[in-house]
Amino acid sequence: MDRVLEVMTEAARAAGEVALKYYRRGVEVTLKPDRSPVTQADREAEQIIVEVLGRAFREYGFLGEELGAQGSKEIRWIIDPIDGTRNFVRGIPIWAVLIALEERGKITAGVILNPVTGELYTARKGGGAFLGGERLRVSAVSSLDRATLIHASLGLLRSSGHWEGFVRLVDATERQRGFGDYLCYTVVAEGKAEIVLETDVKPWDLAPVKLLVEEAGGRFSDFSGLPSIYSGNALASNGRLHEAAIALIRGR
Repeated sequence: MDRVLEVMTEAARAAGEVALKYYRRGVEVTLKPDRSPVTQADREAEQIIVEVLGRAFREYGFLGEELGAQGSKEIRWIIDPIDGTRNFVRGIPIWAVLIALEERGKITAGVILNPVTGELYTARKGGGAFLGGERLRVSAVSSLDRATLIHASLGLLRSSGHWEGFVRLVDATERQRGFGDYLCYTVVAEGKAEIVLETDVKPWDLAPVKLLVEEAGGRFSDFSGLPSIYSGNALASNGRLHEAAIALIRGR
């Protein structure tokens, strides 16, 4: 593991320790203007990530869910201190610390840590995707009728205007499951599912999972096929089924 990933992992573990204390004893929840939940655990976890990364790489900027943008935009860390806050506050152990490094618009490193299970996913541009020390590979499934489709909130999909495209994907695939948050993408990177789609997502939700899927041999884009984390929607796949999925989503 190179120094960048080592420091990212250190920051994620430190944030995870902070978050776990609140997770085990409970935490007060407040709502942001967009009605999404936030807790003291989110704020403290992001602050410690900024401190750890800032000590090691003083010239890099930050884009965080809670603290916003700071410093350089050319090279910056993208941070979600608790991805899956709704799960976190309800005691569901599907949440993670997400950290990515963005260099001139490209994601070059990513770390995903579930502090409850201890699962650590890492990815480096050109260096592969890993769960612990095991290299990840997407599946070889090449037909939609054998594919597993993963989705997040059905309500968000319905309200986003993409419901008909989603239903077409449901009808075309063999199996469908709703996991949500980072887990949507890690199961694709691990070769356990083939397609995931999400709407109403922010860059910090997507930055490290994009690289993880790509370095595992898959593909990540928005619903138009653009490989961006800034479009508000996301599609990830094993690569073989990506164009077919886009065609169904867009009704082509």
